[in-house]
Amino acid sequence: MRGLTLLFGAALLAAVAAIVIVLPDSPGSPSATTPPARPAAQGTPTGPTPTAPAFSDPCGTFDTTTPTPYAVTGYWLVPTTDHCTWRSQLQAIHRVGGDTVVRLGFGLQARPVDDDGRVLDMTGEEPDPRYEKCRENGMTCVQAAESALKAANPGNRITWTYVYRTDEAFGPGVFRCPQMEHTVTVGEDVFYRILAPDDGTDDPTCDFTSKGKGYHLILVDGAREDSLSEILGLADRFAMKVFPALPVAPRDRVEPTKADPRHIGTLTTLTRRVLQDYGDRFKDRASLGGVYQPFELQIRDWPDPSVVATLRVYAEQHDIVQQELPGKPIMVSPYLDARRKKEFTSTPEQVRKGFMALARTGVGIVAPQDSRGTGKVGLFWPNLNSLPVDERLRPVVGDTTYRDAYYGSTRDYYRAMAEALAELRAEGEDLQLWANVEAFEPEGDGACEPGGKRGATTKERLDEAVAFVGPYVSKIISYKWSSFFTCGTPTLADQVAADWDRPIPIQALAAGRGIQQGVEVRGYNLADGVVSLTWHGNDTPRTVDSATVGWTDRTPIAGLPPAVQKVWVPVDWSTVPQDAWIKIEVTSKDGRKSNAPVYLHRAS
Repeated sequence: MRGLTLLFGAALLAAVAAIVIVLPDSPGSPSATTPPARPAAQGTPTGPTPTAPAFSDPCGTFDTTTPTPYAVTGYWLVPTTDHCTWRSQLQAIHRVGGDTVVRLGFGLQARPVDDDGRVLDMTGEEPDPRYEKCRENGMTCVQAAESALKAANPGNRITWTYVYRTDEAFGPGVFRCPQMEHTVTVGEDVFYRILAPDDGTDDPTCDFTSKGKGYHLILVDGAREDSLSEILGLADRFAMKVFPALPVAPRDRVEPTKADPRHIGTLTTLTRRVLQDYGDRFKDRASLGGVYQPFELQIRDWPDPSVVATLRVYAEQHDIVQQELPGKPIMVSPYLDARRKKEFTSTPEQVRKGFMALARTGVGIVAPQDSRGTGKVGLFWPNLNSLPVDERLRPVVGDTTYRDAYYGSTRDYYRAMAEALAELRAEGEDLQLWANVEAFEPEGDGACEPGGKRGATTKERLDEAVAFVGPYVSKIISYKWSSFFTCGTPTLADQVAADWDRPIPIQALAAGRGIQQGVEVRGYNLADGVVSLTWHGNDTPRTVDSATVGWTDRTPIAGLPPAVQKVWVPVDWSTVPQDAWIKIEVTSKDGRKSNAPVYLHRAS
């Protein structure tokens, strides 16, 4: 970076202002005399708008306006059977700018069956009361299924029994062979009986008679009313996108963080049936944004991705999605682990390679967990890596420095994944990189989740997470609205609503404008803000008002969320030492300073 003069003093500022006004603007760029910012209630549009400002139903009247649009625009939700809870949650999410909802899902499980045909619990010791209710013609549902198979051919048998619970009500599309598969209704309980050859073929001929075969029984505990239909209907009203979860793969009993490849055939059968039903009922619904792959994995550099069981499960499930819901992307949210003192963690370069392998399983959106909430990665700048870690991270990494705790910061990892994304797009891959910022702390009193150990975080820390991932992703979502945004006093949701438009700088670049040199700051809510610069040896911030001598540009930046803005101010680089790390903060017109700075390294 070449040094020019940082402009201060009243007379000099006036002169510079005159120069800026008469200089021609770059094509498509607003001048220094940009119109006033839009009223806060309008926010920054990020997508479709609701068709009506409000709607009413038995749960009340719901507002569909967006008065406080924050930088985070998507959230995870825990399924609920309370219809009014769905409505109030979506209204609250939409109010803070949320346009995307990701649903947590349920797992497919292989279960033992006792001599009386009863499905046992996970320990294999007691009958599972959830499935003990399922009975047909005086028999358990397992006995009834086996009886029907043997009536078709005495050589037929059930070799594995699986269970799957859901709050959804499926249509006929979930059945391939209605002569052997059907709905079982017992009082208020609804079950679905699905049978498929145990070779994983899901044979479309439905030939149960010509040859005796082994079959897998999938017993689904469903619902009378379909929660997915309901949430998609609400999403239509709020102009939101919903990502329902795929069935979660059975876990390896020895290493439960990994998927068990023995069950891939049955998992893909269930996935195909569920998505066939979705395709029949929802394929043309704009509110169905895609599907969510809920089985977590750590993103790393796998020596041979083809033998990684979880990646195999991903590829098999994702192939089914592309067949049954063409055009609907699959979103996956792997986690990062940068801890130096743990085995099997990864450097940014290793994560870059792992991102490439993950992308080739057919995903359309990768939204890595920033992993700050779990303490597996830290938020720190390279020039500050000798500082002690945030005290909230000490339960995870100990009383140490960032340099000794982590291979890199969250920003280092997202930069590496953005580089991988560029390579993949050059190869023709259609892929998006989002960020999942974790809205919790490693430890707490458990008040946010029954039986949980995570702690509540603050809007200040959430702003910091947004700043670190900001320059590299096209969308920011957060885990999770249910509990972590709605617990405590004030709740995190209330903190966001009260302070949604505080400046959040995400990146600073040395940039000229006309004959002037200066700095361009990118981020949220920066318009007409005051930019301050500080570096070692200059502890009194130098401030420049972008509304007076600078320039604001609200034009969306390719590859970044639509709400990201730019401000530019002139800088005298000759007064800044070579190799300095310049701390840059932005203060709004009402005096609120950004919660987290960004740094610009003036390289030698």
